[in-house]
Amino acid sequence: MSVQLDSKIPAGAIDDKWTKYKSTVPLVNPANKRNIDIIVVGTGLAGASAAATCAELGYKVKAFCFQDSPRRAHSIAAQGGINAAKNYQNDGDSVYRLFYDTVKGGDYRSREANVHRLAEVSTNIIDQCVAQGVPFAREYGGMLSNRSFGGVQVQRTFYAAGQTGQQLLLGAYSALERQIGAGKVEMFTRHEMLDVVTVDGKARGIIAKNLITGELERHSAHAVLLCTGGYGNVFYLSTNAMGSNVTAAWKAHKRGAYMANPCFTQIHPTCIPVSGDHQSKLTLMSESLRNDGRIWVPAAKDDKRKANDIPEGERDYYLERRYPAFGNLVPRDVASRAAKERCDAGYGVGPSKMAVFLDYSAAFERYGKIEANKKNLHNASHDEIVALGKAVVKEKYGNLFDMYKQITGEDPYEVPMRIYPAVHYTMGGLWVDYNLMTTVPGLYALGEANFSDHGANRLGASALMQGLADGYFVAPYTLGSYLAGEIRTGAISVDTPEFEKAESEVQEKLTKLINIKGTQSPESFHKRLGKIMWNKCGMARNEKDLKDAITEIRALREEFWNDVRVLGDADEFNPELDKAGRVADFIELGELMCVDALDRNESCGGHFREEYQTPEGEALRDDENYMYVSAWEEIKTGEWKLNKEPLVYENIKIAQRSYK
Repeated sequence: MSVQLDSKIPAGAIDDKWTKYKSTVPLVNPANKRNIDIIVVGTGLAGASAAATCAELGYKVKAFCFQDSPRRAHSIAAQGGINAAKNYQNDGDSVYRLFYDTVKGGDYRSREANVHRLAEVSTNIIDQCVAQGVPFAREYGGMLSNRSFGGVQVQRTFYAAGQTGQQLLLGAYSALERQIGAGKVEMFTRHEMLDVVTVDGKARGIIAKNLITGELERHSAHAVLLCTGGYGNVFYLSTNAMGSNVTAAWKAHKRGAYMANPCFTQIHPTCIPVSGDHQSKLTLMSESLRNDGRIWVPAAKDDKRKANDIPEGERDYYLERRYPAFGNLVPRDVASRAAKERCDAGYGVGPSKMAVFLDYSAAFERYGKIEANKKNLHNASHDEIVALGKAVVKEKYGNLFDMYKQITGEDPYEVPMRIYPAVHYTMGGLWVDYNLMTTVPGLYALGEANFSDHGANRLGASALMQGLADGYFVAPYTLGSYLAGEIRTGAISVDTPEFEKAESEVQEKLTKLINIKGTQSPESFHKRLGKIMWNKCGMARNEKDLKDAITEIRALREEFWNDVRVLGDADEFNPELDKAGRVADFIELGELMCVDALDRNESCGGHFREEYQTPEGEALRDDENYMYVSAWEEIKTGEWKLNKEPLVYENIKIAQRSYK
């Protein structure tokens, strides 16, 4: 039965909504919190911060992750930084400007109220993390340093060299471990959630698999928080960790949680290009490199010269040429499409010709001259100036340059990097209201697992901001409005027909996968799915390709359930079985992504329909017909019903995006 979408956005001026909400939301008194159980699935930035904060508030928390430690969550891979409207640079930043940049960057397909709240709490995140000891970069005088990211004209990105995600996760992990040590959080590592259990329409727990023993476990709670990241690995090749998957969110979807805007996928422009068919993942080079690096291709087609042999006058700095106001710092979707266009037109570089140059030679000279002036080296040679500049760049981006050299064998201090777009982040996710609750009462989605804040394109350095905002500052408040009505529920037993039925269904699926005994590995199906998705629902989509993709994915699903081969048994350590279950969910998700992309007859952000573009090749929105969130409700496997949440903009003027 369909659920009527209600975003539950508070009334009043947008500047006052969150403040008034916090002042009027129902509360749970401390004595009652001790009797309320919360399950948190996933222990990245959103999950670790939510689990720690809820435990600090007095709730009993169970936290689950499929890794052997919360420290291995994929949040650790984030490199460039985290946004906050601190205006430390005195360059005109503000809460409103961060709010505006985020809505515009998302091509006017995000929910206004959620984005403004995100901008409001962003400043608190930095204070929280500094108090935890996160070693943000600092200026000489001790002030926290900032740099720019795509889609903005201010410096609001706080960073810790090129390992910001790791440092932020260590802060959240420390807070989580403190609560584990205090006995307020029970941690379940190497456990994977395989189903949500609902009782009388409310989420009351999960079925989890112990990945070491293969045993299924029942865990009950008054609320379940899904903090399980995105689903970019549906494309097989992505910048996500190989273990990242959609299973938890997809099981919630199959239990009634709507999936919103699943086709909104972010293609990151600054990745190391694919080197061959042997690869199982791709590596991201931080967007922060676009602060000082210049992106270019040869001005002539099929130029086979080495980068350093091509003189300045024979280079095309195409982002600076096409978007002079933002240059190399245009948003990710714009930069990605521009790189694809140049490569498709025959200007690509490298062995595959599917790459562009990211060049730091100008930055070496610029920083070198500044350092030479500081040190009164007025007669320094060009080589000495470049050496000084390289030292500055090494301090700012050194680990990223080292990583590039280790992977490619090329020294980016001597030759330009080669980059090309790749799948990185998914703006779509489970539909949530202002409280971050899904369409299943008591089931919440935080961070990348929900759809709410980024619209059709995420601005760089906003993923870490959203994850920590949801975990530290939003969900702990909004939970109270729901849990205040649960204080009379009492302890929830796992010995009920609902838990028994859910466990039985999970076991039945695992047994079915084991007993197919086909001829093809789960990995081979995943790889084939990824090629369909990338070729027909990737950086560019069109009606014919999307229809073909849906047909091909349906055939692939049929083949999977008849010919997959899973070695081993269900009741033991069996990574192949775990992989098979995740691939089965990816196949179903892939079909829905193509259905969603086919339904949205417009281009916006990362969703680029070739039929809908301006004469200059930019995304052409259709605000009259598609100014809504697509919230998909599963009717049965392979069949969905579309529900629409209208997007209303009262505080921002809608306009065609321009970064020129």
